[in-house]
Amino acid sequence: MNRPNAEDCAPFYGKYIALVNDDPILETLEKLKTSTYDFFCSLTDEQSNYAYAEGKWTIKEVAGHLTDAERTFAYRAFAFSRRQGELPGFDENEYVETATFNTRNLQDLAAEFKAVREANLYMLRALTEEQLNVIGVANGGNIKVNSILYIMAGHELHHLQILKERYLI
Repeated sequence: MNRPNAEDCAPFYGKYIALVNDDPILETLEKLKTSTYDFFCSLTDEQSNYAYAEGKWTIKEVAGHLTDAERTFAYRAFAFSRRQGELPGFDENEYVETATFNTRNLQDLAAEFKAVREANLYMLRALTEEQLNVIGVANGGNIKVNSILYIMAGHELHHLQILKERYLI
């Protein structure tokens, strides 16, 4: 599977793709499934309720957001690979605001993320080269299915980096 080019998705996603190493993307997603789960499970209840500034998400909300985004990105890959042409965007702030992540424990949220990623990996592994090269429209911009896999990994890495730099100091 080839690394996406700049024209394979909206420029906004380039920052996520840049965070992904050159290992095979499905292997990267598999490794992240476990390491992200382990990371969240290593945190205390006190840490999980922490937000580094007023108006910022708690660690629980970040974990929930990662699962929301995982579902959204995977649905895009699935729908576009099946020739669904256009899908709406999603407002991650509204999703988090209307969710109940802070009423749950972090280990439960981590387990949900891991389960969603595992299910998505079955679908992603079954995509053909032709399906990976299909271009759809999400949030008003063109996006190739192949690039969605890198965006999934990069988005996750982005948030883990923020957690480590701003939350766990």
